[in-house]
Amino acid sequence: MTAFISTLVEAWSELRIHKTRILLSLIGVALSVAVLTTVVGVGNLAREGMALNSERDGGREATLSVSIQNGPSLGQSLSTEKTTRILDATVARHGFTHSTRLLRSQGRFQFPRGVQNVELTVVDPPYGVIHRVNLTQGGWFAADDADRLAPAVVVNEAFYLAAGQPDLTVDPQVPVLGSTKATSVIIGVVPNAYPEAMPQAFILSEAAQLVGVSEDPWDGGAGVELRIWAPAGMAEQLVAVLSTELSQQLPGAYVNVYRSDYAAYGDPFAMVTLMVSGIATLILLLGAVGLLNISMVTVRYRVREIGIRRSFGATSGRIFTGVMMESVVGTTVAGAVGVMLAVAIVKNPIVESKVAPGLEAYPAFPVEAALLGLGAAVLVGALAGAIPALVAIRVKVIDAIRF
Repeated sequence: MTAFISTLVEAWSELRIHKTRILLSLIGVALSVAVLTTVVGVGNLAREGMALNSERDGGREATLSVSIQNGPSLGQSLSTEKTTRILDATVARHGFTHSTRLLRSQGRFQFPRGVQNVELTVVDPPYGVIHRVNLTQGGWFAADDADRLAPAVVVNEAFYLAAGQPDLTVDPQVPVLGSTKATSVIIGVVPNAYPEAMPQAFILSEAAQLVGVSEDPWDGGAGVELRIWAPAGMAEQLVAVLSTELSQQLPGAYVNVYRSDYAAYGDPFAMVTLMVSGIATLILLLGAVGLLNISMVTVRYRVREIGIRRSFGATSGRIFTGVMMESVVGTTVAGAVGVMLAVAIVKNPIVESKVAPGLEAYPAFPVEAALLGLGAAVLVGALAGAIPALVAIRVKVIDAIRF
């Protein structure tokens, strides 16, 4: 330990002596590590944003979609009640904690400027967890919202604007004109899916049946759809098991069980990761080449010094370690500075909002990116210092006289 510490102290002293020569190279290493770490950090942030957008559409990893439709031999004999009962029993039997029915429908709402048709998504409360629904105001459905006499709805910003932007804490009511007239209560607002989106709303299955806005799912061949958030490691097995079970319990019906999440066919972000890795490697190589050039020039200027040290009994191993550690210590310090600069860039609110605008809470700076930056700095120092160190140990005592 004493020898190691003394080597570090000696290397730091040499860096202070030759700081003018190596300052530019260390600045280059610091910038290279900063760019490397920033690329990895921004790539991780972009991946989180892309995954979030995918999960809001297809569900979390791994989301199973169960679609049941009438077969030609059944006609209209398959009832919604029977199908729902079988699906509920299947969910309970397998112990799924997050599952939701899903139905697209239409509803008529009385806005201040007249009645307007609204696209309704009929769901159960776990839909918000499975699809990571983002709310700008209010909250998502709770389990007891199904018991409301005034049906609760979660609407998009276009609906909220058409309703006159009511205060959600005072009077967020909008009449709904189904087969049974009722007054809906807005409990939450979600962002528009796209800039020119039309009014849309989420409503619970029980509330939709109460006001009569959900059509028979068998009309038009829509069928019944159930989404389940299942363990990723068991997804493929569950697809086969659920397909077999439901086909046996619903003979003659079309039963389709599949994964709807973004990871159903492998990692869709593998190409992005590969590109980021390629850019990071290129940056690392450029930094190493720049430092190697400066280190070689520095050793050439230190021939007299090294020759004198050899004359006082310094071994080849001591010379090699001393010269290489100078690069390692310098690049480690430069790497730490570069990592701190990268953290400041990636965690900047402006950068986060531009790279991943849909995230509710931004993840912490990835530890692996910081470790990669520091590791790259140490590796660059070792590689860039090894070749000059090999040149240094070939210096003879007579060389000190020449120079």
